[in-house]
Amino acid sequence: MRIICIRPEPGFAATQRNAAAMGLQIGGEPLFRILPVQWTVPDGDYDGVLLGSANAVRLGGAALQQLTGQDAYCVGETTGLEAAKAGFNIAAIGSGGLQTVLDSLSGQNMRLLRLSGADHVPLEPPPGIKVVERVCYASQAMPMSADLVRQLGRPAVILLHSAVAASHFAHQCEANAIDRSGLRLAALGPRIAAAAGGGWAMVECSAKPQDAALLALAKDMCQG
Repeated sequence: MRIICIRPEPGFAATQRNAAAMGLQIGGEPLFRILPVQWTVPDGDYDGVLLGSANAVRLGGAALQQLTGQDAYCVGETTGLEAAKAGFNIAAIGSGGLQTVLDSLSGQNMRLLRLSGADHVPLEPPPGIKVVERVCYASQAMPMSADLVRQLGRPAVILLHSAVAASHFAHQCEANAIDRSGLRLAALGPRIAAAAGGGWAMVECSAKPQDAALLALAKDMCQG
């Protein structure tokens, strides 16, 4: 059974590399393009930046350079690596979502600047934590190619890295009259799985919100 990836670049290539290291081959194609959004740094002083994606660093542009040297609170290792390369001081790297990173700061008085995509998960700051948000990138959904439609005509496991991707994938399957009953979904979390809707052969969530864990789940689902 084939494993299909639909995440945008450079994540698509990163998943391919991770899969190859595990002895897996990945099919599919990016169904999104990530584009920069012009933005400016809001007035005021900040105790750090809150980063939920490496794309915020890659596409932050000239405004981001005004913030380098500050503390960065990052959702995961990939985001932390990009932030470090950009000149940020890595104050925290999470492993369970950006809300968990924010919760770990509970009890402090801080003002943070969150840099995110146009589609992002709402956060609930703990008492004493003020979060100012700015959008610095956006994802552009694209239709499936004829080749991907052919790939999905056979049983496959689909990797879903975001709720936006899950919803778009489901709509594209409907638009191309693809039978869901032969497709299994491996999602990075419950919210992502829910966004795909129903009718699939199987839907499972990875033990951790990490690419390696998602690939391990997909491998098991291929054999199940």
